[in-house]
Amino acid sequence: MNNAIICAVAGGVLCGGVVAGSWRPRHEPAGSRQPTRILHYVDPMHPAYTSDRPGVAPDCGMPLRPVFDDQRGAVVATALGAASAGVVRLDSAQQHLAGVRTVAVEASSANERLHLYGRVVADETRTYQVNAGIDGVVRDLATVTTGSLVAKHAWLATISAPEARPAIQAYLVAVDVVDRASRAAESATAVDFANGALQQAVDRLLTLGVSAAQIDTIRRTRQVPTTISIAAPEAGFVIGRSLTLGQTIQRGDAMYRLADLRRVWVLADVSETDADRLTPAAAVDVHVPGRRGVLRARVASDVPAQFDATRQSVSVRLDVDNSSRVLRPDMFVDVEATISRAVSLTVPADAIVDSGRRRAVFVETAAGVFEPRLVEIGWQLAGRTEIINGLSAGERVVAAGAFLLDAENRVRAANLRPEP
Repeated sequence: MNNAIICAVAGGVLCGGVVAGSWRPRHEPAGSRQPTRILHYVDPMHPAYTSDRPGVAPDCGMPLRPVFDDQRGAVVATALGAASAGVVRLDSAQQHLAGVRTVAVEASSANERLHLYGRVVADETRTYQVNAGIDGVVRDLATVTTGSLVAKHAWLATISAPEARPAIQAYLVAVDVVDRASRAAESATAVDFANGALQQAVDRLLTLGVSAAQIDTIRRTRQVPTTISIAAPEAGFVIGRSLTLGQTIQRGDAMYRLADLRRVWVLADVSETDADRLTPAAAVDVHVPGRRGVLRARVASDVPAQFDATRQSVSVRLDVDNSSRVLRPDMFVDVEATISRAVSLTVPADAIVDSGRRRAVFVETAAGVFEPRLVEIGWQLAGRTEIINGLSAGERVVAAGAFLLDAENRVRAANLRPEP
């Protein structure tokens, strides 16, 4: 183990010496060129930044490059600029020793598996609230409670409401008028008028809370009942019950809340960036913890993602087919979505040198010549990073050894800084 450590340290020192040796400036013989006047200094990484005195660039810490007033001076500036910008020259043997490996910038795409947490809620378009349409007293109740599954038109409660009797009597009168008009073969206008009056009477009873089934019973028996039967408007689960036996209720009071859970919503919490990548109608998988199988869902196509101030996240709505009724309101589930990345220029993630303030790569501009270049990156996935700006397809970048080159670059920049 000690021998391995010693070899690793020696190798690191040797690599540092190789790269450091590549930084040795090449001096021209004395008197080979005439002095020229320096116009100003520029940032080698951002030429738009200029200064009237030498120093270092405020954004990346590179020594400023001089710009001269004649063509020969420009050539000198180019040479100096190449060195000050961190250009490294390594022959093949030095590259092998330092572990430097280059790859081409290429266009590629990728798929990402996004893992989210979601909460089941009832579909608002499939929830029903049963309200009292008239003042009364609860005389009888079904045994259904919160969580019970009820069928459509199932009996829920019986309410004593004397004020409903005039409306029921008016309904029976309208039924008699329609029957007489039909038997007497009256004109179509008279029959239509009678049917219109009957429909108004039916609507009145429905508004008072009389169920359709009880209305049919009243028409068949021609008797005025003393109570009103409350029935379920649709099949579903009871998610709320507000009645007790003998309770006095008033018009508008909520009695029951039902939800048809054959289709439900799942609200998935995602980051703002991930929410933008979940396109409308995209298919996702929903897993119930502790249960086998996968439920298929789709991102709602008609509702944009909503910001949740409580969770400080974006809530994306998923529409789920819940025919098996496995999902229940307030249940927590796992959500998995496949995100497809568009084809774009990418490089290996190890090629990016991230200093916090800037992101750069080392580009092989010629055989054995490596130049740092600032880049703008996008998504990072499967060991590759998207390049939004800074590189072109086909260029070769350092995929292994980039941090070694950057470290030597920083050491040299520190040594070139003027004394305070």
